[in-house]
Amino acid sequence: MPRPLDGITVVSLEHAVAAPFCTRQLADLGARVIKVERPGSGDFARGYDQRVRGQSSHFTWINRSKESLALDVKQPQAKAALMQLLKTADVLVQNLAPGAAARMGLSYEALKEHNPRLIVCDISGYGADGPYRDKKAYDLLIQSEAGFLSVTGTPETPSKSGISVADIAAGMYAYSNILSALLLRARTGEGSHIDVSMLEAMGEWMGYPMYYAFDGAPPPPRTGASHASIYPYGPFTAGDGATVMLGLQNEREWKTFCDAVLQRPEVATDARFCSNAQRNQHRSELQALILEVFAALTAAQVVERLDAAAIANARVNDMAGLWAHPQLKARQRWRSVGTPAGEVPALLPPGVNSAFEYRMDAVPAVGQHTAAILAALGWTDGQIDEVITPSPSGEG
Repeated sequence: MPRPLDGITVVSLEHAVAAPFCTRQLADLGARVIKVERPGSGDFARGYDQRVRGQSSHFTWINRSKESLALDVKQPQAKAALMQLLKTADVLVQNLAPGAAARMGLSYEALKEHNPRLIVCDISGYGADGPYRDKKAYDLLIQSEAGFLSVTGTPETPSKSGISVADIAAGMYAYSNILSALLLRARTGEGSHIDVSMLEAMGEWMGYPMYYAFDGAPPPPRTGASHASIYPYGPFTAGDGATVMLGLQNEREWKTFCDAVLQRPEVATDARFCSNAQRNQHRSELQALILEVFAALTAAQVVERLDAAAIANARVNDMAGLWAHPQLKARQRWRSVGTPAGEVPALLPPGVNSAFEYRMDAVPAVGQHTAAILAALGWTDGQIDEVITPSPSGEG
């Protein structure tokens, strides 16, 4: 079946997470993604760890279904090959160091003269202008600048996200902006420039705590795995030592929780707990009461009561639990993709579409497709051999 982005060619000068996460999703939808890498070492995310049969966990996750083109773009012939590709490409994505793409002549203004239909997406920490434009940005630093650490963790210790949340946020907005630009180009015939900032992506995701602290109000406190403003909403320990995560959203659920789960209906009308504001104010007293009831139950018995009462709950899974999650298995969400070290399992992208199947092709080795791509551009074997010889000073 045809995919939404069949026939679309994306060239990406990418590394780490933000841009590769964006372009992998474009590849999932059928786009041809040509990943330009440094000859020899490639994307430096290839070296983050060796957890997937000697390969990087980050790289394996976000680089399937791509073609790897190893070019030292500081060399004239390699730069010529890149420019030749961009003359007919649909999209250029880059998250190089601030200003690096422009210095190489890869700004939107320079490229649109050669290809007016080209969509150029620049991903950076702080955006194309402003006082922070040239400041280096990594995921943790943006989490900090965006105030994420101020609302995450325990009262004593601010904590970063366990995943690269700022990179992922920027990658998601780059992806959706590119899809929008492709729709717009279909109507206007012209490309466009997209400027995605990690800080602005995280700023959007921080909307709730920002408005919670509106007009100088106190910000949400750090509450560990509990909700900052709704209670009970978070982890509770059962009598067998296992943890159950549960959440209440309204007063109807609160009454049901007291009646069917705690089996203490009088608690629902206790003046300390009769509204969410009161429950939030008296967290410690309510927590002690809930833990007293749960202490006589196993986690399975707690979950049984919660499910019977239609109270939202979840297990506190680790990664082994996620790999083996019965819901993912039941919905047939796993596929197998190739890598240079053999087949590995991979989750299908979120969203089941009845009209097409996602592309789930292999993760490439560095420069795996260089010769084929250059040959398709009309380059001779001699020219290809000269270009693919790694340069010790080159940067891809």
